Amino acid sequence: MKAGRAWHHLTARKWVFLVKKGYQDTDTSLQSSIITKVKGVTFTNTSELGERLWDVADYVIPPQGENVFFVVTNLIVTPNQQQKTCAESESIPDALCYRDSDCLPGEPVVAGNGVRTGRCLRVGNMQRGTCEIFAWCPVETKSRPAKPLLGKAEDFTIYIKNFIRFPKFNFSKTNVLDTKDKAFLKSCHFGPENPYCPIFRLGSVVSWTGSNFQEIALQGGVIGIQIEWDCDLDKAPSECNPRYSFSRLDNKFSENSISSGYNFRFAKYYRDGAGVEFRTLMKAYGIRFDVMVNGKAGKFNIIPTIINIGSGVALMGAETPPPLRAAAGVALWWTRRVCAPCALVRSPCEQGAFFCDLVLIYLIKKSHFYRDKKYEEVSILRVLAESSQQDGTPEAEEAAAGPGLAEQPEAQHGGGSQKENGCPPVAAEPRYSLRGVACGPAASASPGSLLERQSLPPPSSSEIRTCVSTRLRVICTNVHV
Repeated sequence: MKAGRAWHHLTARKWVFLVKKGYQDTDTSLQSSIITKVKGVTFTNTSELGERLWDVADYVIPPQGENVFFVVTNLIVTPNQQQKTCAESESIPDALCYRDSDCLPGEPVVAGNGVRTGRCLRVGNMQRGTCEIFAWCPVETKSRPAKPLLGKAEDFTIYIKNFIRFPKFNFSKTNVLDTKDKAFLKSCHFGPENPYCPIFRLGSVVSWTGSNFQEIALQGGVIGIQIEWDCDLDKAPSECNPRYSFSRLDNKFSENSISSGYNFRFAKYYRDGAGVEFRTLMKAYGIRFDVMVNGKAGKFNIIPTIINIGSGVALMGAETPPPLRAAAGVALWWTRRVCAPCALVRSPCEQGAFFCDLVLIYLIKKSHFYRDKKYEEVSILRVLAESSQQDGTPEAEEAAAGPGLAEQPEAQHGGGSQKENGCPPVAAEPRYSLRGVACGPAASASPGSLLERQSLPPPSSSEIRTCVSTRLRVICTNVHV
């Protein structure tokens, strides 16, 4: 049963140490830069725009290529708008009116296109009309087309160039394959057979998210492209390569939902021969791409290696079978060499704990924090020392020994009787222990209550006794003052 538990502990530590690379120092502060380029052309012929060829400058926003960009796939076009007065759209609830008093002049129409002039415009003999507004007229009235204007955009391609750097290890890399073949980027497409090509087909990216391109092109959407770097820097740099994943980020509502899709408006301005300003308003539907990068890098470091080995040995403890105990002994050879003279380590569990303490107290950057939490120092103030020398009283001497410490009764050499407190006979020198903790032979004391007994000569007139207590022991020394 004990061997089974030890084997379970060893398997768990092996999984942490080898599979999860517990012997490595890691860096997750990834520095990243992204450059994107979209390529492709398409041709349309509409009543609003006529025959038109669409290239990258027309359908990519913003044009400079960032980690977030938008590709237009559908449009509602309102051409030749001019600033003048006209009737507000009937689809705006706040624009409906029955009389002129319903249209307060100078008041903007809520969710509308302009500012009221004070007139209520009615068609024929209808009682209800809409407020007249000063705006870019005529206002947008058309609904979304039944088919995407740029439905062939699924054959467009995206070139994603990603530079990354792990500052802790001063390691840099890019996702573009290191090759001198100039035709590589002109002919390759990312896919299962070519995972290191940074060129992606739009239709394929959308399909990898589980969506249909023609549906998302009609009303718009948001696609996430995740680039993850998980680099083992103990291997060659060529082994550090990105992994891509694709997901639909916007909620996929039904077509009739008011929250479905993704769109925004923009305009192109111009002037006629007479200097009158006009504009063409476009309500653009399309796909927004968010390129996100994260990752981590790991490299061998002696500090996490020592910590994991020590904690693994401590976890196995006394239940370790003989073969594993021998392996643990080899790993802790240096620890035994250090601890043997002190006789503080008596089992593999205590050896592992001491090994971890050695690293945490002396080797890591924040060792002072761990040291302060582990040790409770009993300091001796010079005022108490002087007071003890002047008074010479047992109470003052006990105060000089430090809080929480009491001087035990002395026992003469050769004395065969034990004291009333149950302590074994010791030398004539004073013996100190923690107040309130039962004292006894070191061999019978449990690890949690083990105290190191000190045999020191009485302090001289120019010395004071200073004691430092830890969880396991009390160490006393005579300090010259």
